[in-house]
Amino acid sequence: MENLPLEHHPWPPFIPEGAKVLIMGTFPPGRHRWSMDFYYPNRTNDFWFMMGLIFLGDRYALYDRDSKTFDLSRIKEILTENHIALNDTGRTVRRLKGNASDKFLEILEPVPLFDLLAAMPDCHTVATTGEKAAGVIASLTGTEIPRMGQMTVSDNGLEIWRMPSTSRAYPLALEKKAEFYATLFRSAGIIR
Repeated sequence: MENLPLEHHPWPPFIPEGAKVLIMGTFPPGRHRWSMDFYYPNRTNDFWFMMGLIFLGDRYALYDRDSKTFDLSRIKEILTENHIALNDTGRTVRRLKGNASDKFLEILEPVPLFDLLAAMPDCHTVATTGEKAAGVIASLTGTEIPRMGQMTVSDNGLEIWRMPSTSRAYPLALEKKAEFYATLFRSAGIIR
């Protein structure tokens, strides 16, 4: 396994001014799956469809069906307007099976979470998109992994939420995923 290539995270954290929530996945899929050069780039991932549904009332609001790409400028506007930061829990990883499955992803170097949070003084909420990301954050913060859609609070008052994976491999309808994330955003004061 040591012969497998190492991958380093391709993007810097996305941190808008006044970020209140940091959403963290595990690691991007392989480049061949990208439809844009930004977080959740895979067209078969529900993340941006879900965000379109939550913030604009239309699952396709951030997606151009003709070009089959996401509207990155509109995505960044939505994130900035709503004070949502993005990063992933893995900084350096090894893919054990050559695919995007978290099950076969070895995290060799996790994100420096507390350095990241130091750059966001208004952020007191971290949300993980899936089980593996939740496990990484729990190990970094010394907390238990919350149940799906629930949160735990770290010793320093950080709210840590475990959200459902937005991968289409996770068997939950887009509308149900959106309900979980809307609950998180309401709790953080981002939506009513």
